[in-house]
Amino acid sequence: MSKHVLIVDDDEFLTSMYQLSLKKEFADIHIAHDGEEAIALIDKQQPDLLMLDLLMPKLDGFAVLKHVREKGYKFPVIILSNLKGDIDQKRCKELGAADFYCKSDTDLDALAEKVHEYL
Repeated sequence: MSKHVLIVDDDEFLTSMYQLSLKKEFADIHIAHDGEEAIALIDKQQPDLLMLDLLMPKLDGFAVLKHVREKGYKFPVIILSNLKGDIDQKRCKELGAADFYCKSDTDLDALAEKVHEYL
């Protein structure tokens, strides 16, 4: 049975790259381009894994993380952001993120391997 992965990022090129990289193994990949869309999709059908950017329009990734925590959802969340600050990483961990990656420093194959570990 395929796993449900939700990728949330306002950069359409990056979401396409993530989707192509993961589609080899995971057939059920959904995309959201802002925090409001992400929350609507999560509340409709919880993913097995959430890949989340932090800087997005409407609602940022921190708000999405807070929503996930408040609802008590148990799926892992991987943060993919260009924010490199320790404060941002610490805040994400406090809000329940399982992992944090800097987009500009992350290889797609390595990311796919990490996703596979969580699923």
